[in-house]
Amino acid sequence: MTFTAAALGGLMAWRAGVFQWDLWLATVFGLMFAHATNNLLNDYTDSRRGIDKENYYRNQYGVHVLEDGLMDEPQFWRYVGVTAGIALALGGWLVYQRSGLTFDLMLAGAFFVLFYTWPLKYYGLGEPAVLLVWGPLMVGGSFYVLAGFWSWDVTWLSLVFALGPTTVLFGKHTDKLDADKAKGVNTLPVILGEKISRYAVLAMMVAQYLLCIGLVVTGSFAWPLLLVLASLNSMPRLFSLYSEPKPEEPPQNYPEGIWPLWFSAQAFRHTRRFTSLFLVGVILDTLIA
Repeated sequence: MTFTAAALGGLMAWRAGVFQWDLWLATVFGLMFAHATNNLLNDYTDSRRGIDKENYYRNQYGVHVLEDGLMDEPQFWRYVGVTAGIALALGGWLVYQRSGLTFDLMLAGAFFVLFYTWPLKYYGLGEPAVLLVWGPLMVGGSFYVLAGFWSWDVTWLSLVFALGPTTVLFGKHTDKLDADKAKGVNTLPVILGEKISRYAVLAMMVAQYLLCIGLVVTGSFAWPLLLVLASLNSMPRLFSLYSEPKPEEPPQNYPEGIWPLWFSAQAFRHTRRFTSLFLVGVILDTLIA
């Protein structure tokens, strides 16, 4: 996901004739190691606050490096030191090479790495943070580092991409709404309620299609971006699934290893198809341009 965001920003820079391999590679690896650091700190924060103890929702579908005993705390902090150190070193080099807004973008990224899990996620700001980070910050920021100027066309395009992971996260937080509420984790679905959250995910999916149409109508991008409309045939099924609460038990023949994820799994399936068509459309449009 992070690589794709940086690749999209790089593609836009190539389209504008300002692509540089050294800057792009430093951006890609810097963002990926920053994301790794965030994942580790996410595990640490929720573990130490008692959120991920015992059979919490998070432990039922994924690996937890501390709760599963994959490393002790000294090993954990050495690992964090490596990932964060590489991210900071690459970010510092990019600031030296490009200056301008690069330092501000690096500070914004560091803020979300450090504070996404707490307090942002605990107070309904985690989902907006993901939209901002995987959109304007990563895609727009990658473009800026390469081009040396900000592009609002790239910013709007980045939101199409960022809405994908945001729907998946929103779906996951809707799936575990009761568990989060019981633990005092006030994600946005906890604040909005289960029904509104289900329709919010659908609204974000629809927004992806509308943004693509808008970018073509305004002339920012050409017709290949409309390839995403080929995934519209999945929307009736999604509207049907999201119009009802999550079932108590997985349906028969539900893929093994996915439950208790339900809404997030449906969102991921849509995002995988939509984003594939979206990226093909952007590449074709770039080649034509």
